[in-house]
Amino acid sequence: MNALGKHLLLELKGCNKEVLNDVGFLRGALITAAGEAGAIVLGESFHQFNPQGVSGVVIIAESHLCIHTWPEYGYAAADIFTCGNSVQPEKAAEILMGKLGSKSHSIMEIERGILDT
Repeated sequence: MNALGKHLLLELKGCNKEVLNDVGFLRGALITAAGEAGAIVLGESFHQFNPQGVSGVVIIAESHLCIHTWPEYGYAAADIFTCGNSVQPEKAAEILMGKLGSKSHSIMEIERGILDT
């Protein structure tokens, strides 16, 4: 990798509306995705909105995974940002898409920290 990090931006559509409003489920899904991708989880913070929706972030030694949900639309926006070569962000994305039951998705990949060396 010529970049310091990789940032995946996930557009997740057609997701299970119930899990998109379940803060405990989402916390577990992001922590599982991080761990199975090889990341070291350092902490997390999640918020349940009223009447619906969740925002959350899992801090990893290699950067972060975060999510914001709109259950009423079956939609979630998620970021997976990893630095170095030890974590597989694509694996984290696959796990998260599976857990949310996404029927349609797109992923934008951005290389971060491209240095002139």
